Amino acid sequence: MLKILIRFLFIFIVYQGSASAQSDTSLIKTYLKTLTKTPQFRNHTNIDQLNLTADYIKTIFEKSSDSVSVQEYDVDQKIYKNIICSFGTENKKRIIVGAHYDVCGDQEGADDNASGIVGLIELSRLLKGKKLNYRIDLVAYTLEEPPYFRTEFMGSYIHAKSLKESKAEVFGMISLEMIAYFKDETKSQSYPLGILSVKYGNKGNYITLVKKFGSGEFVNQFSKNFKASKSILTKTFASPTSLPGIDFSDHLNYWKFDYDAMMITDTSFYRNKNYHQKTDTMETLDISRMSKVIDGVYNGLISFNP
Repeated sequence: MLKILIRFLFIFIVYQGSASAQSDTSLIKTYLKTLTKTPQFRNHTNIDQLNLTADYIKTIFEKSSDSVSVQEYDVDQKIYKNIICSFGTENKKRIIVGAHYDVCGDQEGADDNASGIVGLIELSRLLKGKKLNYRIDLVAYTLEEPPYFRTEFMGSYIHAKSLKESKAEVFGMISLEMIAYFKDETKSQSYPLGILSVKYGNKGNYITLVKKFGSGEFVNQFSKNFKASKSILTKTFASPTSLPGIDFSDHLNYWKFDYDAMMITDTSFYRNKNYHQKTDTMETLDISRMSKVIDGVYNGLISFNP
């Protein structure tokens, strides 16, 4: 009987370990510091700093994958770069996970969007050497922020368009947009419509999976996978695209090319009042809960079966 119990416990421990990633908070802090504490701010006018940031992301990606590429494009005679890190390239059907590394104006942009980029970097470490059922492309975009937001110069537009032109088989896309700001106080969470607080509450203590009405198989299944991991308090938000904020990130460009796409977010300015301000620093972030978001994304990705 004792042997049976010991065997059961061993299987349980192994199963638990395989079902949950353990993002490294020490590494997360190191990456955030490197990305935010730079000589210049990572905005479109500081092209040298953007390129240094792109090179840094590429260097880290190369520690986890032999398939890392740079997608360059020209805007006003300046070269901007998307950095792409791929896993499971033997699979035809692919999943895109993206985040932007540029900031709006002269600020560090810790939550917006160094947090999303660090999410990609940690995912690259967790995915290293894993047997996957889908190809996964981690894409670090440039030029998400104004003055290029909603233009064809956004890095995510360039990337989505290239997928469509090459007839790539895309299962779906996830945008990591601000994943590190959490508050447990009452009235720390607001909404585009006040009535939504009745359903979602007024505490900014959860991560949000944002999707549009009529989302497809990928978005719906990933959302189930993410929530099933129980890594962090999670709420799913579905609405028409006309609701303010639902398309305020790189996933909007994949919608334009009819790809199934969604956003993972701490709800941006509906919670984090440091949004696009000089006060958006890494000292304001909740590293522990940020790591749980990354764990949820990882578990959501590896749970897919064709």
